[in-house]
Amino acid sequence: MQILSRGIRRGLNVTWELGIKVVLPAYIVVSLLNYTPVIKWLSSLLEPMMHLIGLPGQAALPLILGALVSFYAAIGALVPMGFDAKELTIIAAFVLCAHDIPIESVISKKSGSRVSSLIMIRLLAAVCLAMLVNYIL
Repeated sequence: MQILSRGIRRGLNVTWELGIKVVLPAYIVVSLLNYTPVIKWLSSLLEPMMHLIGLPGQAALPLILGALVSFYAAIGALVPMGFDAKELTIIAAFVLCAHDIPIESVISKKSGSRVSSLIMIRLLAAVCLAMLVNYIL
């Protein structure tokens, strides 16, 4: 019974840390931004670049949040935008390669790695993987 109780507490704690503190705020902010011209402006600005990987311009927001904040922020931004299955798969592939870049850069720097090279490799790998997934699907 003690193991079950501890598991429930830890599960609720993780739900609070990720779901309530990260996903929900990202979801709310993106939902509110959908009622402003910000998403349309960002979409039109980044449309040519996003087209290279088979995504609409509005997909830039979840990609940026995934790269700079976390997987969970990207998920929170995805939900209110209504992407189809192909677009979700491409976004997932991109974020798989390029996520949490600021945090992982600090860790890489402490291990003696060249951070700028690692960031460029991860972003290039993310774009290449996204293009490949777009081509396959």
